[in-house]
Amino acid sequence: MQTKAAILWEMNTPWSVEDVELDDPKVGEVRVKLAASGMCHSDEHVVTGDLPFELPLIGGHEGAGVVEAVGPGVSWLEEGDHVVFGFIPSCGRCPSCSTGHQNLCDMGALLGTGKQIADGTSRHHAQGKDINTMCLLGTFSHHTVVNEASCIKIDKDVPLERACLLGCGVVTGWGSSVYSAEVQAGDVVAVVGVGGIGANAIQGAKLAGAKQIWAIDPIESKREKAMEFGATHTAASMAEAMEPLGAASWGTMANKVIMTMGVGAGEVMIEALALTAKRGRVVVTNIHPAMEMSASMSLLDLTLMEKQVVGSLFGSGNPRSDIPKLISLYREGQLDLDGLVTKEYTLDGVNDGYDDMRAGKNIRGVMVYN
Repeated sequence: MQTKAAILWEMNTPWSVEDVELDDPKVGEVRVKLAASGMCHSDEHVVTGDLPFELPLIGGHEGAGVVEAVGPGVSWLEEGDHVVFGFIPSCGRCPSCSTGHQNLCDMGALLGTGKQIADGTSRHHAQGKDINTMCLLGTFSHHTVVNEASCIKIDKDVPLERACLLGCGVVTGWGSSVYSAEVQAGDVVAVVGVGGIGANAIQGAKLAGAKQIWAIDPIESKREKAMEFGATHTAASMAEAMEPLGAASWGTMANKVIMTMGVGAGEVMIEALALTAKRGRVVVTNIHPAMEMSASMSLLDLTLMEKQVVGSLFGSGNPRSDIPKLISLYREGQLDLDGLVTKEYTLDGVNDGYDDMRAGKNIRGVMVYN
């Protein structure tokens, strides 16, 4: 069939919206009509080369839609089912999945290729070429073919234009607080960067019972929005936060510092550790450029104060259990998905959405499809 999608042909060029030929799903695959796709910064990392994915590529990895066709061997999904995509597929059988770490599934090794899991080929074609897909999904498209390992079935009454956010940013941010940082009741937490991930790290810290949540971001409107998600204090930078956070915590500093900047920078790790309490933890969730190989930090501080630095992928979560859990919290009014969406766009507006993201206007842009 023919559909439309946003393709990145070369690094540092705009997304090109054009016709795409889509093959039928093969063994273990489904075709999904997308209802909406979040516009995550990770797709911008592919544009800049910070994430070295194989091009050409259909962007998008934060999507939700309705199953239109089912390939051979798929027994638990059928036409009409509503699904959210997990940007990392989970097989349920590898050592990571079987020990409760679906975010580290062995299938994740295939993400950079953008090829189908089953046979290493493409189902998407344009201008006579095979087209890869971001995170094996390609949600910047009206339709896509994906492996069943990337699908999480949800109830049909959940609005898909909000459910799509659970495919990456919400689970990643919320899990960075709840799982990776292990925020406890009464903790002082600092979240550095209030975008689509940082906003959800704030929500996660609030639900976990943090007594102080410091939202750190240079953009005033984002600091103001952070207060709606549960932040108790704000600052424009880590340097600006240092003295007031120290005073408010009676000199102990932050138990947990969660790094959710748009682009990570190794030289700021020394500030993150300085914000951190004895036996405190710095969680690095934001993407750093692939070729960045150094970071500035006091290793003596790390040793003498028993501080920790840990990485977090997909919020250290298990999307098959966490996505339904977060939907329940949304239904009960304890998780704000609606407030995350700053502006909605069409597929043709993909470049406008990323212009707005670069300008700091959006917490999260969402493309909504007819």
